[in-house]
Amino acid sequence: MEFQIGGKKIGENNPTFIIAELSANHMNDFDIAVKTIEAMAESGADAVKFQTFTPDTITIDCDNEYFQIKQGTVWDGQVLHELYEDAYMPWDWQPKLKKIAEDLGLIVFSSPFDKTSVDFLEDMDVPAYKIASFEITDIPLIEYVASKGKPIIISTGIASIEDIELAVQTCLDAGNTQICLLKCTSSYPAPFEEINLKTIPNMYNKFNCTVGLSDHTLGGEVSIASVALGAKIIEKHFILDRNMGGPDSEFSMEPLEFKEMVDSIRNVEKALGEVSYELTDKVKSNREFSRSLFVVEDIKKGEIITEANVRSIRPGFGLHPKYLKKILGKKVKKDLNKGIPFDLSFID
Repeated sequence: MEFQIGGKKIGENNPTFIIAELSANHMNDFDIAVKTIEAMAESGADAVKFQTFTPDTITIDCDNEYFQIKQGTVWDGQVLHELYEDAYMPWDWQPKLKKIAEDLGLIVFSSPFDKTSVDFLEDMDVPAYKIASFEITDIPLIEYVASKGKPIIISTGIASIEDIELAVQTCLDAGNTQICLLKCTSSYPAPFEEINLKTIPNMYNKFNCTVGLSDHTLGGEVSIASVALGAKIIEKHFILDRNMGGPDSEFSMEPLEFKEMVDSIRNVEKALGEVSYELTDKVKSNREFSRSLFVVEDIKKGEIITEANVRSIRPGFGLHPKYLKKILGKKVKKDLNKGIPFDLSFID
């Protein structure tokens, strides 16, 4: 499955599409948002992703027990509405930031959380949509997003297999086949032992769509490894400096870390290459250092070849070692000096 986001081809044999998630790491400061986007571009990201919601489009202002966070997360002790009040990005920033990011060569899209945010993003002419993990059960939202006919990236962090099946089928029923599923673990930060990267190739085979990774682990190892398993999209939270704090700071990557991850992914892509048993010219030349049969002691004409006077050693200019058994016990036709490559012409 192959599709395009902002002119970049996604899937198949194309480069991994690497998304820097801005999330709440703008710290409610437009200038910090701009500086973060600039750092994303410098760090090698292909795209920046926003989140488009207000506290009232994602929840209600209520502090009873249902709306209090007590799940053992980095946000425990907060009320949902207060968390989203702190985390959301003003909507009037988003067209301005999109222009700044695009001028830097970044592709810009967002996660909508209700129909009004989808309509807003349509007016911004975003090239794709992202469904956040916690919205995968919001089938009316997915149906509305899919109806726009643009690529739709779906995180699966809290999803059962049935949830994924329903979300994918909803897109297909809306006539949208431009689907990417992101393997995700909705734990912040996510422990390595809960990632289960082996799900990526299984997900690709099961759902017949592009698959990637939304990575909440610390560091870049998991994202890098996922590329070798077939991930075609990588999403990582990005922050200028974790010491700034904020709701997502603990599991976000700083610019140097992100750049090192991007560079490693690009190296892995080169190393994956294709199925091939052909030798490069460099490797062929290095065959000189392989084993071959050499005369290792002076041998007089008529003497018998033994394991003492002909051996398999480096370098590789002599007869192939597979002939050793064939020549042992044979007489040589002429004097042979120590250190010359053995040749079948030396025997009858």
